[in-house]
Amino acid sequence: MSLTDYIHSPEYKRGKQLYDYQQGAINEIFRRLEDHPARYNLLYQLPTGGGKTVIFSEIARRYIELTGKKVMILTHRIELCRQTSEMLDEFGVSNKVINSAVREIPVPNDYMCFVAMVETLNNRLRDKILNLDSIGLMIVDEAHYNSFGKLFKFYDKGVVLGVTATPLSSNINIRMKDNYDDLIVGESISSLVNSGYLARATTYHYHVGLTSLKVGRNGDYTVSSSERLYNNHAMQDKLLSAYREKCQGKKTLIFNNGIATSQYVYATFQDAGYEIRHLDHTHSTKERKEILDWFHEKPDAILTSVSLLTTGFDEPGVECIILNRATKSLTLYFQMIGRGSRVLPDKKEFMIIDLGNNMNRFGLWDSPIDWEEIFKNPELYLSSIRSDEEIERNYKYSMPDELRARFSNSENIDFDIKAEHQKALSTGERPKSVIDNSLAQHTSICLENSSSTEEALELADLLKEEVEYRVRVYCRCLSKTSESYVKWLQDDYKRRLKFMLVKRSHEHPESDTGIDENVEQDREELD
Repeated sequence: MSLTDYIHSPEYKRGKQLYDYQQGAINEIFRRLEDHPARYNLLYQLPTGGGKTVIFSEIARRYIELTGKKVMILTHRIELCRQTSEMLDEFGVSNKVINSAVREIPVPNDYMCFVAMVETLNNRLRDKILNLDSIGLMIVDEAHYNSFGKLFKFYDKGVVLGVTATPLSSNINIRMKDNYDDLIVGESISSLVNSGYLARATTYHYHVGLTSLKVGRNGDYTVSSSERLYNNHAMQDKLLSAYREKCQGKKTLIFNNGIATSQYVYATFQDAGYEIRHLDHTHSTKERKEILDWFHEKPDAILTSVSLLTTGFDEPGVECIILNRATKSLTLYFQMIGRGSRVLPDKKEFMIIDLGNNMNRFGLWDSPIDWEEIFKNPELYLSSIRSDEEIERNYKYSMPDELRARFSNSENIDFDIKAEHQKALSTGERPKSVIDNSLAQHTSICLENSSSTEEALELADLLKEEVEYRVRVYCRCLSKTSESYVKWLQDDYKRRLKFMLVKRSHEHPESDTGIDENVEQDREELD
């Protein structure tokens, strides 16, 4: 029976209800497979949350009915094996999970579909416990891992269908186009959002200096360098402040790069009075189930984890995704955010809190992306990703609207560090005068917008991100400064700002004048 005849047959109507875009993708995949009955590797891309498991389960059902041949589905995690098997059951596909407990498969057998982890299958094939002679179609889930290549020597006649949200290999030394003949690009994220199939994201970006991070052999930031950055008090404070400002009361999932960081986050939130759980790969199956059940049932639950929940985890109720890490992996970026993109009758939107400059590196989650070009020229795409140094150079702090409203009595709150530095050089002033003048301006706007010393000091605390930005720009003007000096100067600036506010509040309780002329005196007292 041809594909055209099959589409109009009664068998075609059976199975789970599919969305139009899923139906269109399946039809296109079968058209390609019909043109290439053997030795053909096809890759299909669809965003996380678009229903890849639903699509390839229906493909398995139709393929078996259409050809009478068997199907093998490969995953890279045991949880995905179980979920895939359950989905196949929903589609009425008799299937067998090949796990570590399966030591023998009788031949012949009645199973038309098998589900296995790549490593487990490789071991069974190597030990000659089973063979792939009867398999007509092999489906590879999360195909960007490219781990199925080791099975080629056992499977050289049939057809391979890889499915992924990101057709960019996780191994920088392996190109996906070397393993797949063609790519079919599915619906875009923006299209799925506009059609109501995915939730709409609002992204909040908090700038983080990442130049201290190191890149490992896998092409991503090392855990050790990430933990040194994200475990410090300033970063924990930034994370907690971001949660309070944007996510409080919402079901929140926090991603970290390293167990120590996640445990630190757990302790920080607990100390702040929030109910939170930590999850990593060292937890037992029972512990993991208990934690995830708690996360599912508690509306405002906070769960901090270490990339464990990027695949094989589905909690549609997640309202806030916090990226408490930086990554150079486009795949991981989409996987983490995708955990919040599921829709519910009362959930059509979610938040993304970016604490790793990831948005500057990859763009917004729903921005257009040319997957065809990435598939064909991955090296060109990887080389075009902005470096941390470039992101840092081009970053310009902009005071958030809600914070600007706290300084509404000040007509102008801007202070151009670069311009002030050039002015100091041209007039022969010492460079440090730039910092002194910046301090005077910050002191002025804090006093202009407060009615007490306590309120002025509160405003000073709210300026810490701008303070850190100004100091970093100033240090770049000096050309060569160590990271430790930058941190020291940032802390010294904050200390001096509070000193000046207290001093000025007492000297001029009813006026904000007389500030600039006393800068030199303050400098001497602080020194």
